[in-house]
Amino acid sequence: MTRDERPAIVGVLLAGGAARRMGGGDKALALLDGRPLLDHAIDRLSPQVDTMIVSANGNPSRFAAFGLPVVADTIPSAGPLAGLHSAMLWARDHRSPAARIVSVPTDTPFFPSDLVARLMAAADTSGIAIARCGGRDHRVFGLFPVACADALEQFLRSAASPKVGDWLSDMGYGIADFTIPEDDVDPFFNVNTPEDLQRAETIHATTLGLRPARN
Repeated sequence: MTRDERPAIVGVLLAGGAARRMGGGDKALALLDGRPLLDHAIDRLSPQVDTMIVSANGNPSRFAAFGLPVVADTIPSAGPLAGLHSAMLWARDHRSPAARIVSVPTDTPFFPSDLVARLMAAADTSGIAIARCGGRDHRVFGLFPVACADALEQFLRSAASPKVGDWLSDMGYGIADFTIPEDDVDPFFNVNTPEDLQRAETIHATTLGLRPARN
């Protein structure tokens, strides 16, 4: 199936994380090589999807410079699943009921350049797939059909403490298994602390191929 033949894929940039261990503010706006982490995520995701949105609550104007729609949670206080749900609704309304979303956290600047293709190849009958690397599941790096929106909403409204893993277990999912080459960078390395950000600067400076050119 060619890119023109398959259902639309909407990239969802999960930008709701607060940088509490980095002095406050939005983690997505922390600078790596002088550019926000969100900018790096956009560079890596844009060649893999048809369109992108930013999933974040609060004042959307802080992301205005990126030129992307900002979609807030419609169900409050439900964690990352709420962001996925709102993204599904946006994709259904603005693209197609047959569309799919691919979610990526913006604090993971080196995620694979073939992430979407691998997730699509791994999807099971539910149409869902998540990433795994080094034996660790990365559940918010996932492919989700927009058709799951109603089932996800029902789960969010009925679960006392909705967890991504619990919903995935209910739905079923495939796994795209990535490996870390010897002496190479974990592509799912994420930035949580100032020390992590400094390590990301080192990785970025010494591994030039990790940053694709922006279209």
